[in-house]
Amino acid sequence: MNTAVFQSILRRTKRHVIGHKIASGVVAVLLVTGGYFGYRSLAGDDGEIRYVLAAAERGTLVVSVSGSGQVSSSNQVDVKPKASGDIIAVAVENGGEVRAGALLLQLDARNAQKAVRDAETNLESVRIALRKLEQPADTLSLLQAENSLTQSRNDLAKAYEDGFNAVSDAFLDLPTIMTGLNDILFSNTLSSTGGQWNIDAYMNAVLSYDERARQYRDDALAKYQAARAAYDKNFERYKATSRLAGEAQIEALVDETYATTKAVAEAVKSTTNLIQFYKDRLAERTLKPSAVADTHLASLGTYTGDANAHLSGLLSIRDSIPSTKRAIAERAEALEDLKRGADPLDLESSRLTVKQRENALLDARENLANYSVRAPFDGIVAKVNAKKGDSASSGTAVVTLIAKQRLAEIALNEVDVAKAKVGQKVTLTFDAVEGLSITGEVAEIDAIGTVTQGVVTYTVKIALDTQDERIKPGMSVSAAIVTDAKQDVLMVPNSAVKQQNDTAYVEITASENQTPQRQTVQVGLSNDTMTEIISGLNEGDRIVTQTITQTTTQNQPQQNTGIRIPGITGGGGGGVRGGGGFGR
Repeated sequence: MNTAVFQSILRRTKRHVIGHKIASGVVAVLLVTGGYFGYRSLAGDDGEIRYVLAAAERGTLVVSVSGSGQVSSSNQVDVKPKASGDIIAVAVENGGEVRAGALLLQLDARNAQKAVRDAETNLESVRIALRKLEQPADTLSLLQAENSLTQSRNDLAKAYEDGFNAVSDAFLDLPTIMTGLNDILFSNTLSSTGGQWNIDAYMNAVLSYDERARQYRDDALAKYQAARAAYDKNFERYKATSRLAGEAQIEALVDETYATTKAVAEAVKSTTNLIQFYKDRLAERTLKPSAVADTHLASLGTYTGDANAHLSGLLSIRDSIPSTKRAIAERAEALEDLKRGADPLDLESSRLTVKQRENALLDARENLANYSVRAPFDGIVAKVNAKKGDSASSGTAVVTLIAKQRLAEIALNEVDVAKAKVGQKVTLTFDAVEGLSITGEVAEIDAIGTVTQGVVTYTVKIALDTQDERIKPGMSVSAAIVTDAKQDVLMVPNSAVKQQNDTAYVEITASENQTPQRQTVQVGLSNDTMTEIISGLNEGDRIVTQTITQTTTQNQPQQNTGIRIPGITGGGGGGVRGGGGFGR
């Protein structure tokens, strides 16, 4: 509906409201007229019929439904902070007007600011790492990688060289140790008779005191025999291997010499244990051991030191060779990686890390923004519930904000609400503001009604086209919703239309005293006061809207005076055809 049409509808609507007042006056006039004619009938005047006429005219026919209710705000919200903290500033006061996004309160956000700085630093760090990964290797990096690989290969060659030297050093001392052990165990320097080996003499000297002497003797013999077998085999391999032998041969020789030296050290230890056991048992009985025992122990101490030194050196070489090989492999692979450029998976992983740090920064910034409490929409501050220095939490309402946009909420019954639709134009008046009439539009209609004492009502929300400062939430409002309207239609007052046997008709006459003629018509839209005539009449035709009858009856002492309104009772008329409208 265009603006001109709607303005016309508004004028017609106002005329309709005024019509209600006129109708009340007409009723009063009719009562007076009836009294007058009744008086004349009682006075004996002759009966007379008069007709109230109206002309069929063209105009805009407006159909509306009306209701009453109250003014409300289109939106009201208790603003609650999304973070917790001490309030350091309050930027609004009661009744103040704010725009959407305006600062209401500021919370202490120092920790959140630090989190943002840390997130920015972490993001920049991974971005630098990604840029380095994406860039091709420079000459210096390639040279450094090549030098590292060469150094590792040199280290491996030196390790093999040191390994052969360590084996050579071991076989400088191992023969002496093995010879010394043989002399200590199998010579007969301890026995006075000269018929026993030292190993047996040590056992027999204390066997009667402690049976464990036999166990020490057997252990020393077994360890010596194992060391001798390993030594003889290892010595033959050593003599057959040169310094120029292959890496595998030297590595195997180092391993074998380490194992042989370990066996020799065990044999030295077991022999020492036997002799020390011999001395301890004699000392328990204050018996003097042979001086040869001290000489043997001194030699064994020297053997132990030499064996341990060789074990340490051989173990170091034995471990360094595999680790140097791994270093060569790793540095060779690193050099190839530099030549090939970054691995696609490494690039993807680095980019994913950058994305994660970006998300972490966004989260930190969002969290920082939560410490500034802002208005969610344009509105007016209805109430401030906090002050500077208070502690606020996410569950506490700190400001109550209402929208400037006002709504009218009215109640319609189930018949009228069926005619209302979203977008229909509305006229509104206010009890508290005399003479104010503004327009609006239906914004929302309840889908489910409310039943109160058996009566169903539906709430209709109306958006006001004009925001007048005099209109406050809670004020009473009356609204007329335009449900239909037709322009340039031929129409007559409802009281002129009569119905008989489903046929509508009107009575046409040229003057108040002329007998009217019945004219069949086809009716269309109607409201509380007017009915559309689709066919059967022409503009300007004069029609009867009321018939006033005065009757004198000579056979009765009193005269009966009546008023007949066509379309209500009598006069050949049925009920008025019409729709809902103002004053329902």
